[in-house]
Amino acid sequence: MTQPTPDAPRLWTPSGFREDTWTHADSAEALDGNAAVILPLPVWQALDAETKSANRDRIGVLLAPGEPLDAIVDALPGLPLVALSFPAFNDGRSFSKAELLRRRHGYGGAVRACGQVLVDQIPHMIRTGFDELEVSHPVALKRLEEGRAGGLPLYYQPTARAEEAEGTYSWRRKPAG
Repeated sequence: MTQPTPDAPRLWTPSGFREDTWTHADSAEALDGNAAVILPLPVWQALDAETKSANRDRIGVLLAPGEPLDAIVDALPGLPLVALSFPAFNDGRSFSKAELLRRRHGYGGAVRACGQVLVDQIPHMIRTGFDELEVSHPVALKRLEEGRAGGLPLYYQPTARAEEAEGTYSWRRKPAG
């Protein structure tokens, strides 16, 4: 197993850290090898249907906060990974996209957070549908290594992932049946 460089993000899931089998690429030339690649939306959109189909199991798409989720909705059944970018800690549009992917579109593939992943955002990321996080912030890395992902035990709002604890306030948002 190769050791990541000090500034390289480490991949964390709710099960802990694991080796990342995906590589970020800026061009379709990365498909010439056998690696699984995450392509920015404009690069993915420029691929022809034959290339997308032939590489279906090893192409992920990276959406920036300002890019529309609708651009990939029809292709979701063939995408194994959707990466959502957090370019700044105060830009939370990717939280909404993760929720929409899981709830509205029923996406079952991996949803990954990339960019500014801070420790106090992690519980909300998991609740809104992310299952992989690229973490590079030193405090977040340290806390996750210690098994301290943080979070609050009670929630008022519903999310893509159901609450585990009973007796909380989530019942207030359930439709009457």
